[in-house]
Amino acid sequence: MNRNFDAIIVGAGQAGPSLAGRMTDAGMSVAIVERHLFGGTCVNTGCMPTKTLVASAYAAHLARRGAEYGVMLDAPPRIDMPKVKERAALVSATSRRNIESWLRGMKGCTVLTGHARFESADRMRIGDDVISAPRIFLNVGGRAVVPDMPGIGDSSYLTNTSILGLDMVPKHLVIIGGSYIGLEFAQMHRRFGAAVTVVEKGPHLVSREDEEVSEAIRDILVAEGIEIRTGAECIRFAPHPEGIAVGVDCTAGAPEIIGSHVLLAVGRRPNTDDLGLDKAGVATDARGYIEVDDSLATNVPGIWAIGDCNGRGAFTHTSYNDFEIVAANLLDGEARKVSDRIPAYALFIDPPLGRVGMTLAQARASGRPLLVGRRPMTRVGRAVEKGETLGFMSVVADAETRRILGAAILGTSGDEAIHGILDMMNAGAPYDRLLRAVPIHPTVSELIPTMLGEMRAPN
Repeated sequence: MNRNFDAIIVGAGQAGPSLAGRMTDAGMSVAIVERHLFGGTCVNTGCMPTKTLVASAYAAHLARRGAEYGVMLDAPPRIDMPKVKERAALVSATSRRNIESWLRGMKGCTVLTGHARFESADRMRIGDDVISAPRIFLNVGGRAVVPDMPGIGDSSYLTNTSILGLDMVPKHLVIIGGSYIGLEFAQMHRRFGAAVTVVEKGPHLVSREDEEVSEAIRDILVAEGIEIRTGAECIRFAPHPEGIAVGVDCTAGAPEIIGSHVLLAVGRRPNTDDLGLDKAGVATDARGYIEVDDSLATNVPGIWAIGDCNGRGAFTHTSYNDFEIVAANLLDGEARKVSDRIPAYALFIDPPLGRVGMTLAQARASGRPLLVGRRPMTRVGRAVEKGETLGFMSVVADAETRRILGAAILGTSGDEAIHGILDMMNAGAPYDRLLRAVPIHPTVSELIPTMLGEMRAPN
């Protein structure tokens, strides 16, 4: 087949299908190409299956705590791991089918399955088919990094994708990497009943966070029986009769950990190495991310990169916002920019961390005068009532403009409550506007105005 389209979208992840919908609604002919699973990382190996597993782990954790709430169970809860796995797989499969069905039924959209590669700046090949378009959008996502550590080639290991295939609880799961993916799997499998050790090369977990947040996260995980090994300067692997031996050089702890399973959670890399970008002249950086400007356009006119492959965000919500930016600029005559986006994300351990904007360290480094506020979750009525008082909320603002620069809520419902602050930041309003709000009681969000009313200059 040799066909011409108004636009080609490579990848049916978070941004691609929605962009196809907007363009076909505008009367354009669109070809969308997917080589593997519709829905991308979020639907298949990211948010949806992992948060489904997190929900199962939370149910197990709450069942074990039943007596604290006056709910008496006759026996400890039993984990049916095949059923846990089946539930997560069903959630992903349902979403995947819905996305594919939507695209295949979309008027003006042609769905092609296979591996797309550039033949020139406006032409791509998928097997025996050649398609061309004046606009090409790359939404190819990313995959787990497998680091070149000593012994890794001779050892079996899991990634965030392959660990979803487990239908049994590991005896001892060793996780390499102490950030979002690693910590979510750590707590999840600990609650399923596994012994868990997290090995982090850096001095703190979740290195982008303020040390106070990092240490609070560590305390939460350690309290559940998870062993944390930070400062692991040299990590090496070797086969072992019980699974795999992980050698670590840390400031404290045994020099070797014997695990039944190892999960590598040390980062992501873009799926850009087999697209034939050189034939189109598309520039990438040293890590393989496609270089884009503030409108997500590449260095080649008519080619855009959206989603994880452009290095401008590593989350489902940033990928979707990439679609919104591109669609608004091309179809609505707007001039939206990536740099206008306020960074926000969550760590879905229990209790979760909601984060927006600058950390306190980043705010200090800016040199501006600051005001900070903090409130422990022990002083949040909703948390006390739920029996979930771990964590705290904190905020930092510019003392002159009174605008919020950043905030973190580590605590029950922190991933939801943070949006009240995010909305204020997007509105560009001074935090004083919240002081006269009358929030609903009892909620976590109701304490945000209280915290803002107690802002002080940092020590």
